[in-house]
Amino acid sequence: MAAGSFEGQYVWSPAADDRALARACMDVRAGRYLSAHDVLKEAREDFEVRAHRSLVLASVAADSDLAERWLAEEPGPEAALLWARVAMLRALRMADAGDRRQGALARIAQTACERAAKELPEDPTPWVAQLALARLGRHQDPAPQGLLTAPTGPWYLFAHILRLDPWHREAHHRFLSVFFTRHGGSSGASWDVAAFLSQRAPAHSPLRLLPLVALVEDYNPSALLADRTWEQPQWISTAMGIYRNWLPRVADYRFTPVLDLAYLAHALFMAKREFEAREVFTAMGPYASRMPWSAFGDPAEQLTKARRSCGLPVPHDA
Repeated sequence: MAAGSFEGQYVWSPAADDRALARACMDVRAGRYLSAHDVLKEAREDFEVRAHRSLVLASVAADSDLAERWLAEEPGPEAALLWARVAMLRALRMADAGDRRQGALARIAQTACERAAKELPEDPTPWVAQLALARLGRHQDPAPQGLLTAPTGPWYLFAHILRLDPWHREAHHRFLSVFFTRHGGSSGASWDVAAFLSQRAPAHSPLRLLPLVALVEDYNPSALLADRTWEQPQWISTAMGIYRNWLPRVADYRFTPVLDLAYLAHALFMAKREFEAREVFTAMGPYASRMPWSAFGDPAEQLTKARRSCGLPVPHDA
């Protein structure tokens, strides 16, 4: 799907150019859930779209009682999934805020995920929501062979998801985040897991981006020559491989994968590959995500700096 042209302002909507999802988000804000049901049910056979849509809808619904009301009034797989996603987001937010209610909310979320998984057993999305909660506990499953640091973690849960969908994007990102330093992991473990998972993935897969995600996560602006890291041959090779093998497939997506494109554009820009970065920015159209730019300062300012360096238009007031 073509993202559309840049018309002078960034669009920060996570729905991006998924028009049906954008309309469903508007309805959710207005307290209506029928269109949310429709867009989730329509995506039952497309796990990537179902995961994306359910997460975006949950982010809109999390501050209201819509998910609970929908589940009470018209229970079913879609209502159960949204409730699981909403409960997951609430538990993670409380944990990140250090709120003492996080334990109770995590238990509610776990129960909601289990209910959603029973409603539609072939759907990996409820299991992915459980995986997101895994960083709140201490899973000690042994790592498979091939990892230098052999970090323990929720490997069994992750393996179950992979049996349902071997290349599930969100599952891989959620799993990697368990090993981030800010979630109680270590730099060595996150590097190890990112490399392990990306090397398993096909050359044309967006999962090849995982080491670049770990690179941003590990960014320390006070380190010597921190911003030159992306100019190292290994990272240029990683970014260029994704540019050559994955970017041509983006036009076939049902919605523009803004976050993945942003990580690729950022890596190419930092590697001083402006020509290639320009093509990635063009594929993004007007859509923007706060990551990875927010790791380096104000996201709008950082994105504008990168676009301007690539000779692309920027917001009129920038």
